[in-house]
Amino acid sequence: MKSVRTIYKIGMGPSSSHTMGPAFAAKTFKDTHPEADRFDVILYGSLVKKLQGLLGQLDSIEIPPSEVLEIPVLYGGEEGPDLAFVAEHNGKTPEEVIKIHTSTEYLIYMLGFTPGFTYLGGMSDEIATPRLTTPRVKIPAGSVGIAGTQTGVYPIDSPGGWQLIGRTPVRMYDPDRETPILPEAGQYIKFYAIDKAEYDRIAAEEAAGGYKVKTHPREEAGK
Repeated sequence: MKSVRTIYKIGMGPSSSHTMGPAFAAKTFKDTHPEADRFDVILYGSLVKKLQGLLGQLDSIEIPPSEVLEIPVLYGGEEGPDLAFVAEHNGKTPEEVIKIHTSTEYLIYMLGFTPGFTYLGGMSDEIATPRLTTPRVKIPAGSVGIAGTQTGVYPIDSPGGWQLIGRTPVRMYDPDRETPILPEAGQYIKFYAIDKAEYDRIAAEEAAGGYKVKTHPREEAGK
């Protein structure tokens, strides 16, 4: 994983002459999606050569530490209706589940399912819980869930089958924001618990467009 992130940062980052984006195959897609012209498409052979060249440089290159997004969560209650079940399933108290869930910096493996939905790696097996047998028709935006050994945040109202343990007032996706999707693949997320008063305060700031998520550089292993 470190090698993959290193190659991305030094070879495909903002200073690169190419951007890793979709290789649009159909002219009709480009005709209906003007944003496609922003991508400088790299053909497969050229991409392979570029990556092979970068592989030989990995040991000698220092890259900046990954960024950690600090995401506040109101656990349990109406915001986390499945917290008690997750605790019971794992033979723990709700407080122990919260402590374990907030003790890890989760790597964002990928975004998908809906705009900004985070698939996070690194959750403890101690709180792993199966999906719901019957998915919910509508899950509120900001809901934090567990499915198996993964955890993640629902960025918009949507159907879903994850066990809901809390909710964040942070808008992970906002179509009116300059950068609509807050998290990026390769970043990390660190959850921390808040109370209802803090939740309401942050939600009000988000609604007014004034809330800024705190971040900090991650202390990489071996340093």
